[in-house]
Amino acid sequence: MGKICVTENVTDYFEYLMEMSSRNLANVLIEGLPAKINTLTAYLKDDYYALLPLYNFYFTRDAAVTIGSRALICKMASKVRMRESLITEAIFKNPNFFDSVGNGMRTSSNGIDLLVNRLCKTEGPEKRHVIVQQLPDTPESFIHLDMVFTLLDVDKAMVFEPLILNDNQYQTVHMTIEGGRVTKIKTVNNIPAILKKLGMEVEPIICGGNADEWNQEREQWHSGANFFALSPGKVMAYARNVHTLNELGKMDFEIIPAWDIINGKKDLTKSAKCVVTIDGSELPRGGGGARCMTMPLRRSSVNWPK
Repeated sequence: MGKICVTENVTDYFEYLMEMSSRNLANVLIEGLPAKINTLTAYLKDDYYALLPLYNFYFTRDAAVTIGSRALICKMASKVRMRESLITEAIFKNPNFFDSVGNGMRTSSNGIDLLVNRLCKTEGPEKRHVIVQQLPDTPESFIHLDMVFTLLDVDKAMVFEPLILNDNQYQTVHMTIEGGRVTKIKTVNNIPAILKKLGMEVEPIICGGNADEWNQEREQWHSGANFFALSPGKVMAYARNVHTLNELGKMDFEIIPAWDIINGKKDLTKSAKCVVTIDGSELPRGGGGARCMTMPLRRSSVNWPK
């Protein structure tokens, strides 16, 4: 609590917050704390909130990343979202928690270097690979790798073609870690190409479809490449990205509205490959999709092709 008060310059509220019940404190930390207008200074500041609401905390994958049996707590690029990292850190520190990444406006090269350094120290002598995809600084639809590349199955990935497959000025970098140190850094053609070389062949499916680059750009903007995999071959995405869904239909993915599952009309266990579509008009305004809003902690092992 002290870290939050210092970070957000509300140390005058520390005792008040500490006297709250756990439930009320949790609500305030997420929903916001109205400012006390009891001094001239407070009145003249004209601030309604002492602690601003966390409008984007529903994007739970932003503040933490799971790597095997460990959790990496992310330092948020925006100061207004730093509280999300502190809350997430507190959650993970209660029990004992302790790879492709995107390099762009939300994930700096220095941040990736810190992650690689930690992997060198904690992952033992075996060889590890880190693949880094440079992302455009603008527009804001390129904030994370999962806005341009997500795995749908053990052998399929949704990609934004102009950035991931076509020639452009943004590099794809392969880093090799071995014996507790970085042994090689080199530029490669693209993510699917280096994955194939490493023995993981994935078939790209084009966000927005192949026919029209405007459809590709429009649906990428609306998180069309952002899928959450419930299990290999069973994924969730926005229903609004119709051209992307058409591409998945061509690949024998069954398109299932979420309401059909909620109402018991469809049973996911009876579908081999499917896309569960969710309505999305307000959620996309935050700039993320199903994967951004879902941060799994425990998952079954995946049988990757040899």
